[in-house]
Amino acid sequence: MTQTERQPIPATPGRTVTGLLALAVIAAVIALDALRADPIDPFEVPPPVALGSGQEPGGAHCADG
Repeated sequence: MTQTERQPIPATPGRTVTGLLALAVIAAVIALDALRADPIDPFEVPPPVALGSGQEPGGAHCADG
């Protein structure tokens, strides 16, 4: 290739641009969700694992008993 020849510009974005755009969209969705959501109250949230805590299970089809 001589100095006067130029490579054609691709019509579609490359992997790097597509990946960065995908990460930017994901970050925007997370930021929007964090801004619009109510803050978590740690005193109203049930424990993630309530083994041996004495609390009854709820919210599942097998909890009706």
